[in-house]
Amino acid sequence: MGFWNMKQLSQEAPWARLLIVSLAAMLLLSACQGTEAQPEADQLAESSAAEDPSPTAAARPMMGPGSGMMARHHATIPADYGGLQSPVPADEESIARGADIYQTNCVTCHGDEGLGDGPGSAGLDPAPAPVAHTSGMMADDYLFWRISEGGAMAPFNSAMPSWKAALDEEARWDVINYLRALSGGQTQPGPVGAQAEAEKRAAMLATAVEDGLISEEEAALFDEVHTAMDALLAGQPMGPGRMMGAGQDDVLAELVAEGNFTETQIQAFNDIHDRLLMAGLMQ
Repeated sequence: MGFWNMKQLSQEAPWARLLIVSLAAMLLLSACQGTEAQPEADQLAESSAAEDPSPTAAARPMMGPGSGMMARHHATIPADYGGLQSPVPADEESIARGADIYQTNCVTCHGDEGLGDGPGSAGLDPAPAPVAHTSGMMADDYLFWRISEGGAMAPFNSAMPSWKAALDEEARWDVINYLRALSGGQTQPGPVGAQAEAEKRAAMLATAVEDGLISEEEAALFDEVHTAMDALLAGQPMGPGRMMGAGQDDVLAELVAEGNFTETQIQAFNDIHDRLLMAGLMQ
């Protein structure tokens, strides 16, 4: 139908005018999408591909472009770790071992339920990862790398310590199996971190007293100082190494400065601590 016929039809039939306006709007919208939206999508796709050259990228969650979380989760895995797959079956024994390791070493920052909300997470930037969620979406090599090397390097720049010296390879895979089970709902979180730690410490001290390694008075002092240390750490930010042995003297000095304990009591605590370590009762 020619332009003139369309014009004549629109003058004779009101519904035709509405049809003509609708067709014109559709053509205009299609033209805008073809010239603007598609190149933008292509650029975003090219940018995402360039940022994640590692072979296991498809196993990781996609975040918003330019976010710090995306940069961390899309970091290139070093060649020493790239392509690693767990040699440890995710059976009940491995998951149970991983749960114990997590409660001892990880719960303070990552939280009992793996949500990144442990008492030691206050003030940390970036915040501890919600491992109960992210571990189910990450590849084996990525998780093993992150646990082994910690977060001192870019783009992570976090307070997470390296665990490759403290935990052997099987132990690190056990932790990963536990996190995967936690993420998938196959297991439930252990007891509250502070409660679990207090129960383990009480059992350790009872054994030490029974073996004649320390007295009941020394056990009470050790527990009192350690509880105060936990409370202090839970109430303030911690930088890299603050939870490790190198930062213990600083925490004890703060307790003395605040008047909670005397120098003599702290010296006694350190002596008890060394005896427990030498006896193999404390890790």
